[in-house]
Formats: sequence, C-alpha cells, structure tokens
Amino acid sequence: MQQLDYNHIPAHISIIMDGNGRWAQAKGQPRTAGHVEGVANVKVITEEAVRLGVKYLSVYAFSTENWNRPMPEIEALMNLILANLEDEIFMKNNVRFLVIGDMSRLSDNIRKCLQSCIDRTSANTGMTMVVALSYSSRWEITRAAQLIADEVRSGKLKAEDIDENCISRHLTTSFIPDPDLLIRTGGELRISNYLLWQCAYTEFYFTDEFWPDFTVESLHRAIIAYQQRQRRFGKTGEQVTDEE
Repeated sequence: MQQLDYNHIPAHISIIMDGNGRWAQAKGQPRTAGHVEGVANVKVITEEAVRLGVKYLSVYAFSTENWNRPMPEIEALMNLILANLEDEIFMKNNVRFLVIGDMSRLSDNIRKCLQSCIDRTSANTGMTMVVALSYSSRWEITRAAQLIADEVRSGKLKAEDIDENCISRHLTTSFIPDPDLLIRTGGELRISNYLLWQCAYTEFYFTDEFWPDFTVESLHRAIIAYQQRQRRFGKTGEQVTDEE
C-alpha cells in the first residue's frame, strides 16, 4: 500500500473475472462452488475500489458465449446473482449499480431484480459499478450500427456525421469513460470479446491468479503496475513528459 500513488488511481478499472470454475476443480469441488467464492470476492474488491477512490468499476460477469455452458451451471450462477443483488454493499458504500448486455436473453425474474437494484441505487453518488451480463462486444457494436442506421434512415443523422464519437454514443457504455486499466485473472492472455472498442488505449494487466484468489493486495499490484506505465495515446514519451 505504501507504493500506491493515491493521486494517480485509475478512474475506471475493468475486470475480467476468470478462473472460478478451475479454482473449484483444483480443490476437488464442483464448478458452482467457485462461482460462490467469486461472487464473495466481488464484494471485497468493490469495497477496496471504493476506498481507493476508483470512480468506475466494470466487471465481466457473463458473456453471450457463456450461454453455451451446461444449464445447471448457468442456473446456479443466475441464482447467485439474484441472491447478491439484495446485498447492502451498494447502499453501504454509496455505489450506483448498472448493467450492460443483452437483457432480452435473461428471465423476467432476473430482469426485474436487476432493474430494482438499478432503481434503488440510482441516487448514490459514489463509485459506479457496471456489471456486463449476457454481454459481448461484437453484439454491442452490431447493435450500435443498427441504431445508427435507423437514425440515418429516419433523417435524424447524416451519414457524413458518423465518426468515432457518434459510434461511442451508441454503445451501451456511453455513460462511462473508457477503461484506464483492464485486469484479467485466471492466466488467459486475451480479452474474450469484452469492450473491444472501449479498450483501444486501455492498459492491460494479466495475472495467473484465479478470481477467487485475487486479493486486495493483488488489486494494489495491478494498480502499481499501471502507475509505472506511461500512457502516450500515440504521442512520443517526450511529448507526454513535457505536457505533464
């Protein structure tokens, strides 16, 4: 903690929480046990992110590709999500809760519970927590293209006005800044169809730790690694240094 620069905490941290199932299997437990531990760890990391002053925390909870997993595992994970939406971690920490993803594939019960949590925390003014649920970046970009096409067809938008800002406005993440730091646990070195557009200049941090083993200290290490990098956004290092 003494190595952390509290004046240089990333505003938006995004996490691909990978390795719950493998964590459980390594311990001779069913994969669902890993999801239970994983959800518990979300609370720990959320509270620490709040304490550090992170403004936005987004987590990849369930991808559109995850619908191909065994149905008992999917049902167990959805039930876990339902149970933990009633947790007071949001109100206790002044956290605003939001969701991105294809909600049409979720059950009515899940959608109602998600909306209830969104409404209940809408007035909170602290950190914003965004859960990507039934989400894929290709789905999101395709949806944005369809929305833009509809606006062009109706005359609300001219084709020549379509630029990067226009596309960003039509993404499901239009209400938050792009991630400064993306953390992936579980040892995989890819971002698995997650925030492809938004991560154009995001700093990546990969760790072999499974998500249930990712501790507060692990989060600190990731942030320290981020703080040791120079974000140039296409400029030279000298230009960035001069501007600073």
